[in-house]
Amino acid sequence: MALRMVARKMRSKLLPSLTPAYMLHSHATSFGFQEVPEEEKSKMVGNVFTSVASNYDVMNDLMSAGLHRLWKERLVSKLNPFPGMKHLDVAGGTGDVAFRILESINSVRRRALQDMSEDNLQEETQIYVCDINPNMLNVGKMRAQERGLGEDGSLVWVGGDAEALNFEDDSVDGYTIAFGIRNVTHIEKVLSEAHRVLKKGGRFLCLELSHVENPALKQLYDYYSFSVIPAIGELVAGDRNSYQYLVESIRKFPSQENFASMIAEAGFQKVEYENLVGGVVAIHSGLKF
Repeated sequence: MALRMVARKMRSKLLPSLTPAYMLHSHATSFGFQEVPEEEKSKMVGNVFTSVASNYDVMNDLMSAGLHRLWKERLVSKLNPFPGMKHLDVAGGTGDVAFRILESINSVRRRALQDMSEDNLQEETQIYVCDINPNMLNVGKMRAQERGLGEDGSLVWVGGDAEALNFEDDSVDGYTIAFGIRNVTHIEKVLSEAHRVLKKGGRFLCLELSHVENPALKQLYDYYSFSVIPAIGELVAGDRNSYQYLVESIRKFPSQENFASMIAEAGFQKVEYENLVGGVVAIHSGLKF
């Protein structure tokens, strides 16, 4: 008996030294296929997007053969933007989704027969582009200037964390996040914040790279993801590691069904998703009642 007690004490002294330091003081989370401390992930993801910001849209075109443009158009068509709406686009620093929403609203305005001036409609419309990375926001601002978009204040650029938004409760009509939610530390916090800031009747929409189920397509997709995309990143952006992480982060993201369950658990109703290209990409949606 005494020997067992001594052995237990020796194990208790030895175990901490065999455990990674971060596991003793905090929870671990995934950074691609690595396990890292939760408090370190946002910094590491920030470094990735600081590195890829200047080549982000070019790389999206190359990696998706331009299909990301059609996926974003589909996302905006599901949103059904309208003049005068207050919309929040999260992790949208380069402006790709926000520009499409604004252009859709302008198109609706031109067709609309309403008893108010176009100037009034323009003043009421506000699209907030929120991103935690200032480099991504700077790219978006420059692109907006080049296109002459948002000069009237309809585009508002906001630095912010998707897990702790600086927006009031029930303050926006719509919420979109495209290719961003898989990079956060706590997906459930992002969904909770999205639900909080949306007005009743507001729609949540998420465009994200997802999971392919067809075995033949999955094998081809895996080869392309792990062999071709990092190589393109190295050749075009001079950064293989960042694109290796981006590929790995896709595989760590919840399946379509699991993610839909998380959206419902956050309080959204009429939760559904649409697979594009066999599940390479999925658009998830939910309504706040």
